[in-house]
Parts: sequence; C-alpha cells; structure tokens
Amino acid sequence: MTDAPRPYPGYDVLAKWDTPSWDAITREVVAHRLDRVPERRFFEPAEWETLAALCDTVLPQPDRERPIPLAPFVDAAMAEDRTTGTRWAALPTMREAWRRGLAAIDAEARAVYGRRFHALPADARESLLRAIDDEDVRAPEWRDLPPRRLFRHVLANEIVRIYYAHPDAWSEIGFGGPASPRGYVRLSANRRDAWEADLERPKRRSERRK
Repeated sequence: MTDAPRPYPGYDVLAKWDTPSWDAITREVVAHRLDRVPERRFFEPAEWETLAALCDTVLPQPDRERPIPLAPFVDAAMAEDRTTGTRWAALPTMREAWRRGLAAIDAEARAVYGRRFHALPADARESLLRAIDDEDVRAPEWRDLPPRRLFRHVLANEIVRIYYAHPDAWSEIGFGGPASPRGYVRLSANRRDAWEADLERPKRRSERRK
C-alpha cells in the first residue's frame, strides 16, 4: 500500500450499522468478519509461516493499526474445503494446489536465496514472486505446476478476494457493503445514492494554487 491520498477519506462503512441499509442478518455477517478471526486448522506450522509471509507480500498493510487478517481466512476456506467453483486446467484441487504452491514458493526461496520465504526481507519476497509470475523458476517442486497460473489465479486471487470481503477494505474503496435491505437504486455510471461514499476528487492545478 502507498502513501497516496485515499479517495474516500473519513468514510467508514460501519456508520451504516444502525441505518436502514443493513438488517440483523447483514450486521451478523459483518460482525463475524470483524470479530471472529478463525484459528489455524488446515495448514501445518511451517506452511502457515509461508502463507502469512505470502499474504503480507501480496497485500502489505503497513498503514493499518489493525491489519485485515488474511491468512486465517485462507486457512478457514481450506479447512472447510470452500472453493470458487473453478478448477483450472493443469492444476490440482484447491487444497492440494495451496499445499503444493506454498511448498514450491518455499523451495524456490531456498534455491535462490538459501532461506525460507518467510525469512526473506520484503524486497526479496517481492522479487521472488515476480520471478514466479514470469515463470522463471528453479525448484523441482514446480515440476508439473504452472507457476504463473497457480500464483495469479489461485494464491493471489484468493488473498485479494478475502481482503476485499472485509469491511475495512470496503471503507477504503468507498463500498457500502451488502445493501440489505435498502438496496442500491442509482446504478448507472457516475451516479450514486445519497447513502454511498462521496468520492473526493483531486483538485485541479489552478485550485491548488489558491
């Protein structure tokens, strides 16, 4: 994440809590994502270390006092065998893809840097993932795994999906969350309902000079 100004400063989706936008069921779902962080159930301790480092590298959160817990929700999805419903060609099942993918990333880190992935500094982790995305790999653990497809469409996709399912991320992008029961009415381009976040547009150069 960068220090660039956020387009929705001061917006907090949780301000909708007691408004007509959310009903009891919606509040229960949001509360679950906020307060009930799952315990580790699926991944082994070494896999968990790699997973946590992978999440921090794909979506670093240095400016968050309370980072969105990504690894626990990935683990919960694997423990419950929840998938997106998509099975990519040349990839194993979701659970096996994650186990083998994390093992391959760790093996690649050892092959390139002589250390496990979670023990690398942030810039080395980023460099390693870029090489994997370019399919420039050395470790034999990749043998029948397509590196780019596994990284982009399984690992990174799930991490990003979980991030943007969290209310803190909704506030960041100005999303109002599940509009139940109120719903959204003004759905055409460049229109917004009164209860949606108001985009703060960058000032023009002439305005900044005043």
